[in-house]
Amino acid sequence: MPIHIAITRRVRPGCEAEFQAALREFFQTSFANGGVLGASMLTPPPGSDSREFGILRTFASETERDAFYESPVFKTWEERASTLTEGEPEYRELHGLEAWFRSPHIPPPRWKMAMATLLGVYPVSLLIGIVLSATLKELPLALNLLVVSAIIVSMLTWVVMPMVTRLLHCWLNPPYPKKK
Repeated sequence: MPIHIAITRRVRPGCEAEFQAALREFFQTSFANGGVLGASMLTPPPGSDSREFGILRTFASETERDAFYESPVFKTWEERASTLTEGEPEYRELHGLEAWFRSPHIPPPRWKMAMATLLGVYPVSLLIGIVLSATLKELPLALNLLVVSAIIVSMLTWVVMPMVTRLLHCWLNPPYPKKK
């Protein structure tokens, strides 16, 4: 399973354009590392006072992630980025819904995320109802719902949604329009 990492950096005032250019350059060199599957930049909304930039990275595995963060390429980037940013970067591994709908450009519309989730939840719910209904109806309602919810969430997180989002990738994330 791929590993998704979200990084947040606060850019020094007046360094925004230089940071973006440096980050684009770093993205290009970072793909030489075989375990890097993807990288994208999230910029502050136009007109906002925010100077927080987001970086989304996807790695083939934990081993590849760890190797990348120990690499000379990454250490060189950190030295350069520290001159353009304030404070320490924040790293967070993405899980669940936030990782299912990770997009290199913009997230899919909510209605598409809802439809994809429904396509995952419905068959799992149906399967649970068919396979476990006799056993589950013997349980008190609160325990029944807890067991069903735990099974659905587990199946969606580790099996169904990674498959659904892979199958629907082109629909969820249509090609980003190229600038002319």
